[in-house]
Amino acid sequence: MASSGTTTEASSDESLYPIAVLIDELRNEDVQLRLNSIKKLSTIALALGVERTRTELIPFLTDTIYDEDEVLLALAEQLGTFTTLVGGAEHVYVLLRPLESLATVEETVVRDKAVDSLRYICQEHSVEHLEQQFVPLVKRLAVGDWFTARTSACGLFANCYPRLSVTIKSELRAYFRALCQDDTPMVRRAAASKLGEFAKVVEPEYLKSDMIPMFVALATDEQDSVRLLAVKACVSMAGLLQQEDTEALIMPTLRASVEDKSWRVRYMVADSFIELQNAVGPDITRNDLVQAYQLLLKDVEAEVRAASAGKLKDFCQNLDPSAQETVIMNNILPCVKDLVSDSNQHVKSALAGVIMGLSPILGKDNTVSHLLPLFLSQLKDECPEVRLNIISNLDCVNEVIGIQQLSQSLLPAIVELAEDSKWRVRLAIIEYMPLLAGQLGVEFFNQSLSKLCMNWLVDHVFAIREAATNNLRKLVEKFGHEWADQHVLPKITSMSRDGNYLHRMTCLACINVVGEVCGKDLTTKTLLPTVLALAQDNVPNVRFNVAKTLNVIGPHIEKESLTSQVKPVLDRLNEDSDTDVRYFASVASADMAPLFTSASQ
Repeated sequence: MASSGTTTEASSDESLYPIAVLIDELRNEDVQLRLNSIKKLSTIALALGVERTRTELIPFLTDTIYDEDEVLLALAEQLGTFTTLVGGAEHVYVLLRPLESLATVEETVVRDKAVDSLRYICQEHSVEHLEQQFVPLVKRLAVGDWFTARTSACGLFANCYPRLSVTIKSELRAYFRALCQDDTPMVRRAAASKLGEFAKVVEPEYLKSDMIPMFVALATDEQDSVRLLAVKACVSMAGLLQQEDTEALIMPTLRASVEDKSWRVRYMVADSFIELQNAVGPDITRNDLVQAYQLLLKDVEAEVRAASAGKLKDFCQNLDPSAQETVIMNNILPCVKDLVSDSNQHVKSALAGVIMGLSPILGKDNTVSHLLPLFLSQLKDECPEVRLNIISNLDCVNEVIGIQQLSQSLLPAIVELAEDSKWRVRLAIIEYMPLLAGQLGVEFFNQSLSKLCMNWLVDHVFAIREAATNNLRKLVEKFGHEWADQHVLPKITSMSRDGNYLHRMTCLACINVVGEVCGKDLTTKTLLPTVLALAQDNVPNVRFNVAKTLNVIGPHIEKESLTSQVKPVLDRLNEDSDTDVRYFASVASADMAPLFTSASQ
């Protein structure tokens, strides 16, 4: 019997071990150790079993955790996954106490994570537990002394509301109304941010009587941080009401928001404009939103104009097809013309990213008459991002007006930029060439732009020559080996005979990049002889660059040529009279030794 008692004591000690370790680690001075301990909570809970997790672990966590925000954040996240560890849905309510404490702390990220976990486990409550346990928690938070509790409460209404009795639903709407009228701006802000999702679960008969007055109060709040969040709620509310109710109850407030004294509120309207447009429908869009959109495009604040300009294509596409062209030409295009020459580059850039999308909507004649002059102006803009956005979307215009019209209008402007006296302008155009090549096709590229690309290789500015060299690689990758053989390699070969040694150096730089993508056949038969011929150049810089080039293209050369042609040339360069040439030749020989060995076997 004595032995049996000892065994029971030992097993009891063992079962206490996990919680003892946890207590020790949670009281340790090292924050990282405490954090690791919290992250192992699920393992500890498994070791304890569901009964002891409910009766010992959860109460311990509730009563003793006052820690660094990082530890509390980890705890709030862990508790959201604890349903099975406390015995399933019928016992999930035991997690409410610790999460309620965490939902009232000062640090926002901890509160938000606690609310996320509460929203998650709310779905796992039975209706009975929801009304007896969860709703009282929401009410306590909603009337908490500290604003932190009341802000957390705002995020819990929508999740528990649908499954409650009529009486409790009425109570919750009253509590939410009180939060919308709270003295603290942070609470009203939280209420405004959650009003839309709460409105979606409230019965239609209470939308007009209860929710709309809350929305109007928040949208006319004295704090702009509250008003701007009410704009998001406006999108949700408009989507839930009949059109005549939206016109009567929502639109007056929205019109006021478009002309709000705070630019942040107007920015939020601009940023949410397409969602608003979809929510209110085509009739209200035509009667109200078109005028509102014009105001936003002409706003005094650049941020508002930029946000509005970025919505141009989507707004125009969503217009009623019967009035689409008329509205764009008469109402929208005059504002767009002003934005093309806006003083702020962010506005012009946002517009350039979407303006091409008007071409398919307006058709060929309107594009040629009204849009092409705007595109030309933007192509010549001093801001590189504006130019890039126009060039990036040329395919939209190409599909509408055709390559012939495009070549007569926009391409001369691109060529003009490519030959600009300012080297930075030329550099910007080089970077767009692969993009243009993909949009215009190989035939048109050969006809109009290929010569430009080759001329850049002998530009007097090194940065241009370097960019043009890298540009060649992208073009070969896009158009293939056959195109390279016909259009690129002859130019490279002719540069190797150029009297200017800098051009011969550029030739080697081209071979470095093109040799890797041309395939072994072309590299061996066409490029290798050019490199080997330059090994006898009278300029040492050219000769040591030959050694470097051979090192780069070595893996892309046929095996027999490595031993019969490359190795002898490197051996000769290793005995060159110039120190630098010998150095780079020795580096190349060492690096390529495995290739020579493999080729000779």
